[in-house]
Amino acid sequence: MYDTMKVGIMQPYFFPYIGYISLIKHTDKFILFDEVQFTRHGWIERNRILKQNEGWIYIKVPMKKHGRDTLIKDIEIDNSQDWKNKILSQLQHYKKSAPNYFKVIKLLSDVFEKDYSNIVSLNKATLETVIIYLGLNRKIDVFSEMELEIEEPNNAGDWALNICKAIPEATEYWNPSGGKEIFDKDKFEKEKISLLFHEIALKPYDQRRGIFESGLSIIDVMMFNDVKIINMFLDQFSLS
Repeated sequence: MYDTMKVGIMQPYFFPYIGYISLIKHTDKFILFDEVQFTRHGWIERNRILKQNEGWIYIKVPMKKHGRDTLIKDIEIDNSQDWKNKILSQLQHYKKSAPNYFKVIKLLSDVFEKDYSNIVSLNKATLETVIIYLGLNRKIDVFSEMELEIEEPNNAGDWALNICKAIPEATEYWNPSGGKEIFDKDKFEKEKISLLFHEIALKPYDQRRGIFESGLSIIDVMMFNDVKIINMFLDQFSLS
């Protein structure tokens, strides 16, 4: 039983940036929200890593064709493309400079050994693999599998509130600071749920090159930093 239960709710991202992982670490219940429309060119099927020599490049999971209104939970992976080996090959240049290259490649290879038909199952598996690697004792729930009965939302900000209301223990909802504008704090206070905004301090680390590329996938963070240091990064955040 929780005296307080901190809830985090995010769309399922593919090897997301470190702030996403920090939110998982510092909440008690983390939910992958997959019953909304899939948005193209976001972070659900792709993320960024270092490009060889300079700049950054996307790693991507190919999607089957789908309608504009398709929900995230119904997005299928196009496994006719050899996307797993392509991603692993895009990471090969890290071997020259990243001290944890072999550990991280082993981690990805182990995840990729399994077959995934849809993006939600893949992203859940990648997140679970990362949090185990980092020594975090956290469970990840998928909204569409929870069978929660929630009220129909009136706007985008109501989704999180209504989900929290359906979880009796929930006392706090944590959201990345970038999403403040969609929430009505008064609505949360009325339901005795504290609304808090989480913002990680994205401090540079040594990428073995002249210009630091910030906000890359957690893959990049793991390549250059050991588990103890990464956990220190995860703990460097503010709440408002």
